[in-house]
Amino acid sequence: MLKKIFKQWLQTAKPLLLFYLLFLLISFVGRVVLLGQHYGPLEASGVNYWLAFLIGLRMDTIAVCIILALPTLLIFLTPPFMRRIGERMVGGYLLLTLLLAVYMEIATPPFVNEFDARPNELFVNYLQYPREVFKTIISTQLAPLLIALVSLTLITWFYRRWWRKSSLFTRALSVSYGIRLLFLLPTAVIVFMGIRSSFGHRPANLSDATYSNSHIANELAKNTLHAVGYSIYAKKKFNVNVKLYGRMDEDEAITRTKKVLNLTEENLVDPDYPLLRHEKTHFPYSSRPKNLVVIIEESLGAQYVAATGGQPDITPNLNRMAQEGILFNQLYASGTRSVRGMEAIVGGFLPIPGTSVLKRNLSQKDFFSLAQLLRPRGYDTSFLYGGEKRFDNMGSWYYGNGFQRIIDEPEFVNPVYHGIWGVCDEDLVVRADEEYVKLHKASTPFLSVFFTTTNHTPFEFPDGRIELIDGVTPASEENAVKFNDYALGKFFTMAKEHGYYDDTVFVIIADHNVRVRSSPNGVMPVTNYRIFGLILGGGIKALLYDRVATQMDVIATAVDLLGCDFVHPIIGRSIFTATKNDFALMQFYSLYGFMRDGKLAVLEPKAAAKTYRVEGDNLLPLTHDTELERDALALLTTSSYLYQKRRHSLPAKFAVNHE
Repeated sequence: MLKKIFKQWLQTAKPLLLFYLLFLLISFVGRVVLLGQHYGPLEASGVNYWLAFLIGLRMDTIAVCIILALPTLLIFLTPPFMRRIGERMVGGYLLLTLLLAVYMEIATPPFVNEFDARPNELFVNYLQYPREVFKTIISTQLAPLLIALVSLTLITWFYRRWWRKSSLFTRALSVSYGIRLLFLLPTAVIVFMGIRSSFGHRPANLSDATYSNSHIANELAKNTLHAVGYSIYAKKKFNVNVKLYGRMDEDEAITRTKKVLNLTEENLVDPDYPLLRHEKTHFPYSSRPKNLVVIIEESLGAQYVAATGGQPDITPNLNRMAQEGILFNQLYASGTRSVRGMEAIVGGFLPIPGTSVLKRNLSQKDFFSLAQLLRPRGYDTSFLYGGEKRFDNMGSWYYGNGFQRIIDEPEFVNPVYHGIWGVCDEDLVVRADEEYVKLHKASTPFLSVFFTTTNHTPFEFPDGRIELIDGVTPASEENAVKFNDYALGKFFTMAKEHGYYDDTVFVIIADHNVRVRSSPNGVMPVTNYRIFGLILGGGIKALLYDRVATQMDVIATAVDLLGCDFVHPIIGRSIFTATKNDFALMQFYSLYGFMRDGKLAVLEPKAAAKTYRVEGDNLLPLTHDTELERDALALLTTSSYLYQKRRHSLPAKFAVNHE
């Protein structure tokens, strides 16, 4: 009797079991492809990468059990008179999820090549811009796209034929309704435990795939659908709940942050705005306000510029200009996205957990920016971008925080070259020069930020401008950087010819590196956060700054060079401040690394902090440095507090320095 009942349960659950095994097979094949693709670095890392397959089985089980929750209910609860409808619903649902699983596995290898991680929240974010993404895929990922289309078509054809011949769903829903109801609860418990994947206090989550200090091995262990789904689920939570990284009282966090920045109470001006302080300039007061031009360079890693120890002959103009200004030789980016660079460079803000402040509701108005600092002093404020300002919500954030004008793609007339991401960098610098000439002739001081695009996949630029580099494809990072260098050289030649160079502080700084990848022996790819940064202009003396610095330090230094005292909350210090501390805070998806004195504290959601010694590309595990780890948590807690309480701002009473 029991044997007969068990057979009936097995007949009912057979579609679920087969789908489970098929899903595991798809994920296994995808994992093998990734292993082959990254075998060299994984072998060199010394980690047991085969363990990733065992851990991956757990991640795959979580993902497939989430998928199977709905068909479990349909199969065991559908009454006999709705059997045909139930069959179609279960069969159609499983087909769609099967196609999705296959597509995501095909999309994973090129995504990992580009971003050094399985598809995650970044994958979802890009879906907001279908035109740009589709053009990029057609331009750079045509082969994977064709493989996906052919694979999905064949799978659909075979599935439909199998469905008609096997009668699997018909037999499952033909089992006695009483038997199905009897086995609903135990089957649901099995599926639930597969989703939870833990008998502990908390269910398993994405951090359970982190089993080694090799980032790529950890990514190998993950499941793509689970990584995307968990990122979407966690995104909102991470935006508001910094306690996922550890618990700290806000007062302690702010006190520690002040100590990290080495701020003194006598400089602080308002207890309601904890980091707002009076910063005196280290330079002679300027009788005429100096202009400030901030050039945010897309993905300009230090490895491309010979002046910062990078490749020779790619950036002759930057190498020359590096001898004329303040060159930052140990400059580290805050994150891996352009919006992270912008919140640091233009907003002087830490990389807040979750979504960048450029996209968050509470920072779309009255959030500190360079324009909020300089516009009350009579500065014209503008943002120029070769693409569309709607991308990454830039238009809303810049307009809402003090920028009077945005010049984006539709406003470029007869551009030299128009690519997927907008007009090329040459068009951008020519238009910028036109704007600055008009303002200079009108004796109007100006703050302008412009953001380049050429050094972004698919690396498009016009022919005939540069001599292509031997040994690499024309549409390569190296050639894109070389073209960008050509455009910058043209811009600074015009700036000097048109007379505003001597009255301007220019900042050339990368938003992030082109591809932030983990080193074989490290969870945080510290060396790949090293970027190019240079300040130059009239009266600025050449200096090589060889200490660790952040993007916020660069912008604080540029403000210092304007020759005025300011009140501001920039979470960085001028390099000319004798009491400046050297540190860097780096965001790598859900991980955060805080580097100081050759050590790195790594924070991860729902996991204990770890401490490493940084030795080149390697991270060597150390015993916990509690103070370092607590300071790292303090910075995250403070950034969350400042955002939530809207305390990273410049109140009107401090907007102009009254002396």
